[in-house]
Amino acid sequence: MTAPTTPYTPDLGDRDPLAAIRDTLQSMPDLTRDWTTDRFERSYAPGKWSASQVFTHLAQTELALGYRARMAVSTPAYVAQPFDQDIWIALDVRLGGREALETFLAIARMNLAFFEGLSATDRAAALSHPEYGELTVDWILHQMAGHHIHHLRQLERV
Repeated sequence: MTAPTTPYTPDLGDRDPLAAIRDTLQSMPDLTRDWTTDRFERSYAPGKWSASQVFTHLAQTELALGYRARMAVSTPAYVAQPFDQDIWIALDVRLGGREALETFLAIARMNLAFFEGLSATDRAAALSHPEYGELTVDWILHQMAGHHIHHLRQLERV
């Protein structure tokens, strides 16, 4: 199966997406093990999200993309609903940095187990998206893996 091209393909490169996700699920807790509450409120660059907001965004994205993948596998002709990440981030402002990290890790582990159990046919299941067009579950998997790496690099700069 040829790897799909996603907006995060430059971050993932030619890595196996499942292995990349396993790595980031280990790297993020290692990175933040000794972080204080104040550290979670720091940003990786002026005018950008804080680390806490990045983890909230990662958790929200895991929810959305995991749902899309499950729907694509179980629902013929599934059409994904887009969401505005900036509106979503404002919905969970009360979630602290450590809690956002733990939420992300829990949902990402659940998604990883789901993806690891998929057959090639399941990964080829199609869905459509109003902005991205025709996609597959494999596209979602590659998108998620690259997205993890993209944000891990930001968090390493905090």
